[in-house]
Amino acid sequence: MKQKFEMSSMGEIKFFLGLQVEQLPEGIFIHQTKYVRDILEKFGMSSSTPAATPLATNHGIHPDLTGDRADETFYRSMIGSLMYLTASRPDIMYPTCLAARYQSNPRASHMIIVKRILRCLKGTPSLGLWYPRKGDFTLEGFSDSDFGCCKVNAKSTTAGCQFFGPRLVTWQCKKQTSVALSTCEAEYVSASSCCSQILWIQQQMRDTVCSFLTHLFLLIMRPL
Repeated sequence: MKQKFEMSSMGEIKFFLGLQVEQLPEGIFIHQTKYVRDILEKFGMSSSTPAATPLATNHGIHPDLTGDRADETFYRSMIGSLMYLTASRPDIMYPTCLAARYQSNPRASHMIIVKRILRCLKGTPSLGLWYPRKGDFTLEGFSDSDFGCCKVNAKSTTAGCQFFGPRLVTWQCKKQTSVALSTCEAEYVSASSCCSQILWIQQQMRDTVCSFLTHLFLLIMRPL
């Protein structure tokens, strides 16, 4: 790279777009501890009581057309900050996406859900993604779904994650496009989405390997 471009070495990456990167002999740890503390201070939750989980088991979140209205700008700012945090915190992906559905008309009950997510972050500010140096690279995928959780159209939510050995590489959480008529159907839809993601990862890996081998072949065959 230095032979082709003018560049300077700034050492190992430590901080990039809100992501903190710790390169250790055993592996790489990516987290957003500073960002968590910043948003807790921004939204006045620094002194809040930590919560054990980001979402209650029977949360019962719904449009709530009769509750007190919440500040839309403030609510959307909180959702936006939490969405960016999901880059290293897949544990808050589901409740954040659930709360994001009510940005157009947020109520006090929705604000309570969002504040619970922030309270959970208060108790676990330094959680992140761990990528160990050792271990196999077996591609595995896991999927799950709720059933008819959306109170507006009774659609289920698909969740999935993919691993290279012990390393989490991608994760998803989105509302299904069709209404499932049973828990079994909701799970099948979720599993098919997970399989599609795995096939996409495999194709990306094949393209990367083919590109590398092509460049390597051209380099070897280049006349001296």
